[in-house]
Amino acid sequence: MPTVELDAGRIHYRDRGEGPPVVLLHGLLMNHTVWDSVIDHLPAGFRYVLPDLPLGAHPEPLRPGTDLSLRGLNQLVADFLAALDLDEVTLVHSDWGGALFLTAYGLDDRIGRLIVFPSEAFDNFPPGLPGKTAILASVLPGGITLALRQMRIGWLRRSPLMFGWMAKYRLPDALVHAWTEPGLRDPRIRADLLAYTRSGFDKRELVTNTEALQHFPGETLILWSSADKVMPSDHGRRLAALLPRARLVEIDDAYVLSMLDQPTAVAAAVTEFLTTTTANRPEPGAEASPARVPPT
Repeated sequence: MPTVELDAGRIHYRDRGEGPPVVLLHGLLMNHTVWDSVIDHLPAGFRYVLPDLPLGAHPEPLRPGTDLSLRGLNQLVADFLAALDLDEVTLVHSDWGGALFLTAYGLDDRIGRLIVFPSEAFDNFPPGLPGKTAILASVLPGGITLALRQMRIGWLRRSPLMFGWMAKYRLPDALVHAWTEPGLRDPRIRADLLAYTRSGFDKRELVTNTEALQHFPGETLILWSSADKVMPSDHGRRLAALLPRARLVEIDDAYVLSMLDQPTAVAAAVTEFLTTTTANRPEPGAEASPARVPPT
């Protein structure tokens, strides 16, 4: 995998194709491989960039003292886009909703479009039972190591406290082993994860920073899962109503990780959005097109 040097440290990423950039993010204790079932079915003519964020499954620790709070991670995402000189980016969010705050922090100038899979939003930080389990593990001595080992045991992993409500269908052992290997191998990887989970989440600030998306001028696809038990379906509708140029598509028979549960439906929805909209942001003050939210 190629790497890029940031002030925070070295970031590994997958890079394929040529054309307008599409940057696909991932969630806690995952990496770019969460997109493996979908990436080959996305349209040609785009450059797909998949960074391994420092959320516990990244292959290399960051520099000691790096700010890995929500603000710090947003700066890291912005620095990553700048280091690769990516403009008019279609930024894809999944599970970890922190990068939705790029607009609130004034760091979204390189973002032209958004695709938002079920993600943390509003006051849903950490999200549902899996999020609460992660926070509990982060405050118990040795809790993260124990949680990583438990994730490798199928029947424990399928508990609602872990990944049972994240993916509706069974996750492959090899995929989860790859996600847990870095944290089990290197205590510095676990330290990066803890720097985030222990950084604090102010509910009012979270809501305010989510609502700042009303100022994002680009086209947006809210690609929510209709059966999601961790990211409320109401949040998908709220985001679609909040963003001025949003459309809402619901994926049936899927939980948070719909790209794993329903890769064909996900690929079709993403393809339609990428090929029928533009990543050119309207000029400030330009009238936004009305939100295209189908009735529910």
